[in-house]
Amino acid sequence: MADYNYGGTEEENAELKKLHAEVAEDPDNFDAWEKLVRAAEGLEGGINRNSNPQAITTVRSVYDRFLAKFPLLFGYWKKYADLEFSIAGTEAAEMVYERGVASISTSVDLWTNYCSFKLETSHDPDIIRELFERGASSVGLDFLAHPFWDKYIEFEERLEAYDKIFGILGRVVHIPMHQYARYFERYRQLAQTRPVNELAPPEILAQFRAEIEAASAHMAPGAKAEAEIERDLRLRIDNYHLEIFSRTQTETTKRWTYESEIKRPYFHVTELDEGQLANWRKYLDFEEAEGSYARIQFLYERCLVTCAHYDEFWLRYARWMSAQPGKEEEVRNIYQRASCFYVPIANPTTRLHYAYFEEMCDRVDVAKEIHNAILITLPGHIETIVSLANLSRRHGGLEAAIEVYKSQLDSPQCDLATKAALVAEWARLLWKIKGSPEDARQVFQKNQQYYLDSRPFWSSYLEFELLQPTSAATENVQYQRIRQVIDDIRTKSTLPADVVKELVQTYMVYLLERGTKDAAKEYMTLDREVHGPASVQAATKSREADKGPQNGGQPAPSHVDPTVAAAQGNPYAYYQQPVNGGIPSHPARYQ
Repeated sequence: MADYNYGGTEEENAELKKLHAEVAEDPDNFDAWEKLVRAAEGLEGGINRNSNPQAITTVRSVYDRFLAKFPLLFGYWKKYADLEFSIAGTEAAEMVYERGVASISTSVDLWTNYCSFKLETSHDPDIIRELFERGASSVGLDFLAHPFWDKYIEFEERLEAYDKIFGILGRVVHIPMHQYARYFERYRQLAQTRPVNELAPPEILAQFRAEIEAASAHMAPGAKAEAEIERDLRLRIDNYHLEIFSRTQTETTKRWTYESEIKRPYFHVTELDEGQLANWRKYLDFEEAEGSYARIQFLYERCLVTCAHYDEFWLRYARWMSAQPGKEEEVRNIYQRASCFYVPIANPTTRLHYAYFEEMCDRVDVAKEIHNAILITLPGHIETIVSLANLSRRHGGLEAAIEVYKSQLDSPQCDLATKAALVAEWARLLWKIKGSPEDARQVFQKNQQYYLDSRPFWSSYLEFELLQPTSAATENVQYQRIRQVIDDIRTKSTLPADVVKELVQTYMVYLLERGTKDAAKEYMTLDREVHGPASVQAATKSREADKGPQNGGQPAPSHVDPTVAAAQGNPYAYYQQPVNGGIPSHPARYQ
């Protein structure tokens, strides 16, 4: 990169190299991206068709990468289209606009700008009208769609196509929107000059005409001229239009509360406050209760421009869509958009749900690839590893799940804390799936020396023993096992004091609920030693230190990192060695 020329002066090239490095170091830094875009636009004093080809290539590359990262920024799509128009003309600008409306199809501003551009650069009214109709299907239901509808009406006015204008207004008067009354007034005025057959649907006209003729049936034949019938018909139609206005007004009023609370209807990288998120939830609840599929879907699409980084709304949208019959591809599209473009990989919940969806659709290989893709970016992510192991077990059996854990425990990208949790999950599999608590117990016992400071490991080990069923014959044995875990936590582990206290407290509850007649004595002893004043705790520790090494006179094993122990042999022998009939050791639950 040091010798790369961006097409500008030496000073401009140096600045661009610096900004490129900042973006490469932190791709999520929106401010750095904005500075890079401005610097690229400013090459040679401003890019145009006469600029250095290298400078043109540079600014295009910057815009392409920027909008691939932030595709919902409608204003930058317009700026890019204007730039392409100045460089390469109409066709190049249209290609940018097409990419823009594909990326943010619900943007009233972008569609209005695109249609305005087409209006000024094309002389084919049919092509222009086709684009306006595409825009109407994308943004026509927006509460603030009036700039778009105004531009559409302006286009038809240039052509003096009053029949088309009346048709547009006839659609708009049914839509709850901010300026509904203005459109209705014009619609009502134009209705006075339009033929009767354009003023209402054929079935409504036929009904009104039949009622008028029935009302005049008692009069002499021919007593009521056609002109009088038309006059009465227009009066009825005007009342019909007023009913439409009243319904639209009611629907607009219902939505006004939610719309007035939307402070940021566009996308930005900064977070939304809780009030804004709550308003979107309430608005979606309202629209779903209203029951119009088109309006519900459109509101979700609007919401997911503003809330693109919130997996909550993507998951809600997918769940709602999956409840609609025959919408499998639509659901897949929602998950793909969320996973591939919008929700940060640091929040993998949406991607995991995408994997479950594909598994449901019998695309198990795709589900596994989604898990693997998460782990490429988030190596050692416990929830994803456990999910992949469970997926493998569901479709390949217990051994397949164990292989997932083995491969992750072998991975240098997993830290010790992660491995501790995975060992616990492995033991949990052996206990819950294989049905062998003894195998699971051996996993915990053989591995505790490696995870002396791991809360997930010790919590899972204690929970495992506490959850084992007992009978009169096994009660004492199980008590000894649980007590041994507590003794190891207190004397061998290197857990923080507050964690030790919490785990001991769990054991104390066990003593009272399930202990024998001597439980109260042990409970009170622990209560004094763990919860007593510092002087009492210090005396207890001193007495324990005087007892000497544990484990039959042998020193308690220190915390051994498997990576350090490699020089002494195989550091992962604890999970590679068969346990009870050839099943390798395996893990329990992380907190």
